[in-house]
Amino acid sequence: MHGIIYSILMEVKMEKWLEWAIELQSLAQAGLTYGKDIYDKERYERIREISAEIVSNYTDMSIEKVKDLFCNEVGYQTPKLDTRAAIFEDGKILLVRENNGKWSLPGGWVDVNVSVKENTIKEVKEESGLDVSADKIIAVQDRAKHNLPVYAYGVCKVFVLCSVLGGQFVENIETTEFQYFSEFEIPELAEEKNNLEQIKMCFDVLNNDNWKVVFD
Repeated sequence: MHGIIYSILMEVKMEKWLEWAIELQSLAQAGLTYGKDIYDKERYERIREISAEIVSNYTDMSIEKVKDLFCNEVGYQTPKLDTRAAIFEDGKILLVRENNGKWSLPGGWVDVNVSVKENTIKEVKEESGLDVSADKIIAVQDRAKHNLPVYAYGVCKVFVLCSVLGGQFVENIETTEFQYFSEFEIPELAEEKNNLEQIKMCFDVLNNDNWKVVFD
């Protein structure tokens, strides 16, 4: 699971200035990709700089750091993909404990060379040591509609129901342990990755053999 080093985070809901900065950055990135005229590209580059200056002005980040995090991609801007695995045992859900002490469903960014299914299995193995099968998609969500803090780019979150095949916890750099929790004893969550509403949604799948994929 990649960290959130690629993100610019806000502690509040999406503000208008951030919406404008994101849109400016997206337009500039597309212009730099598809524009042909050298003078137009200079203008797009300046628009990109303005978007970074807006973010820097409203946060405690230096303009250099904002440019590195916010303006570091090329090509047409599209959302990133994130997978989260829902694994159950005796009616309880598996959560991994992160280095900051908070808990999350195992998961992370989808690598460019793997599928959603492959990434789900890989992330579970890396963070919990367990071997799983990815059985069913629970939901496909627009992160901006469900999770805080706000990221300065789009994220599509895919929740996947999984079954354990074997394995055991292996010490790693991202998590310190895993435990199973009932629906009514959920610990403090890493809410930028999954919140209580999303955890409860995963529990709903257990009691519904005819579950239909939820999507935004």
